[in-house]
Amino acid sequence: MRENDHMEKLMKLYMKEVVTRHGKLMDFQVGDKVMLKVSPWKGVVRFGKRGKLNPRYIGPFQVLSKVGDVAYRLELPQQLSRVHNTFHVSNLKKCLSDESLVIPLEGLHVDDKLQFVEELVEIMDREIKHLKRSRIPIIKVRWNSK
Repeated sequence: MRENDHMEKLMKLYMKEVVTRHGKLMDFQVGDKVMLKVSPWKGVVRFGKRGKLNPRYIGPFQVLSKVGDVAYRLELPQQLSRVHNTFHVSNLKKCLSDESLVIPLEGLHVDDKLQFVEELVEIMDREIKHLKRSRIPIIKVRWNSK
């Protein structure tokens, strides 16, 4: 009986050490949105950036199915058709975006100079900050973005 308790304690200690050193493997469900890690790949979509400014993750992509214990098949867009659609769980990260906060691109208007068009609706608040000899006007404005 004592030997079983000793082995159980050793097993728990070993598992605790493994989890603290390597972390838990993520588990995704079919239909979840995930981000795909692309930083170590060569020749994959780079979005015109090099080095540190290169995006580490792209996406979000939808999980189509689980393949084995630690791999997932993703729904990739046509631009990534040359990339195999099955990835190890270590190359995926859960996408925590809130769909209600997404701004639709159809509602944004850009002028000929590619500047965002905004119109003043109302001045909500005014305040003047005094710094030694200078005064800085601070104005809170509500904008109508087109």
